Amino acid sequence: MDLRQIGKDLDLYLHLQSFPVAVRMITSAEDIPKKARMPKRDLETPMAVCQGIALARRSGWLMAMSREDMACPLGALTLGFVPARDKFLNGSISVYPWLKNQGARAKMAQALPRLEPGKYNHILIAPVHRADFEAHLIIVYGNPAQIARLIQAAIYGTGTPMNSQSFGGFACGEEITKTILSDECQFILTGGGDRVFAQTHDREVVFAMPVSKVNAIVEGLEETEKAGLRYPTPAFLTFVGAFPPTFVKLMEYLKQGD
Repeated sequence: MDLRQIGKDLDLYLHLQSFPVAVRMITSAEDIPKKARMPKRDLETPMAVCQGIALARRSGWLMAMSREDMACPLGALTLGFVPARDKFLNGSISVYPWLKNQGARAKMAQALPRLEPGKYNHILIAPVHRADFEAHLIIVYGNPAQIARLIQAAIYGTGTPMNSQSFGGFACGEEITKTILSDECQFILTGGGDRVFAQTHDREVVFAMPVSKVNAIVEGLEETEKAGLRYPTPAFLTFVGAFPPTFVKLMEYLKQGD
């Protein structure tokens, strides 16, 4: 798959304000590109997965992250870099203090998508035009109108509506893990961590697509644009507006004697 061309196609149809991001999970440090930055080694600080995504999509950096680079326990959990231990799963650790009680915390903890512990040991994140690896998925941040175009493209060939779930946070689990496990496209409302730590804008939402669906998405964007759906959204302007009565009277007066 030509990721550079995919990036050009997405920009052609969506006019994105940040780079689409390619993501790959890997099993060996030997597969890390030489130009990749690792937070702890190169930036002298661990960080959240969403921060790595933000650096790729906003600054154009090629990022690699391992267990040692993880500052966010939820990101480490969803990628399978650490196991989900009992006190997390039963809600006794108050990692979600805004939930009502331990039972609610346990239910949410157990519902969080997780890759098999130890299956992968690094994640690669890069803007698509710099990704010289085979991606598992592509993540697109955009405004609701742009993401709506991707949803329209996703259902173009099937007519089946997309479903989405959100915890109001933990976007990396929905963007990466759920996309890999389901091999289906996702659209995600970003929440707590993504907005606080990765400084995602209030106007941004997310669409994630597995590589198995990328060509169909590009085809859907092309064909639905031919049918009249596009971004920026065209406005229907060929109508007579309901002008104030004073405007109507003035126009009638000005036309007197024509």
